Amino acid sequence: MAVSVCSIDEDMNKELRSFRFSRSTKPRAIILKIDQKTKELKIDGELMEDVTLDDIRDELPEHQPRFVLYTFPYTHFDSRISYPLCLIFSSPRESKTELMVMYAGSKLELEKRAEVHKVYEICDLDDLCLDYLKEKLAK
Repeated sequence: MAVSVCSIDEDMNKELRSFRFSRSTKPRAIILKIDQKTKELKIDGELMEDVTLDDIRDELPEHQPRFVLYTFPYTHFDSRISYPLCLIFSSPRESKTELMVMYAGSKLELEKRAEVHKVYEICDLDDLCLDYLKEKLAK
């Protein structure tokens, strides 16, 4: 069993639930970071509503890992529309090793708390694009 390296408090649990169960049909995201001093999971910035992956990419630091919860209208090959909840783990190669370990060790706990089943890791911010996500979701 993985040891959670960061703590996820009740307020954060509520934020995750509210994001997951929102009725919005627009693309939405929250960027999450681990506070290095308190070892707590925090929201980095604000809820992003009607957001593009380019907007998200612009908000992500190039040298530090982050988690992104992202949901968007996804049209399947048979024209059904769903709103997949994706957890994107941004882990730039230039990140400090201790930070990477902290994030990697916390990812499973975040997956469980947010009830996310579509989890993707990117090492290069340029990979964060709609084509990449659609390709992953089509599998």
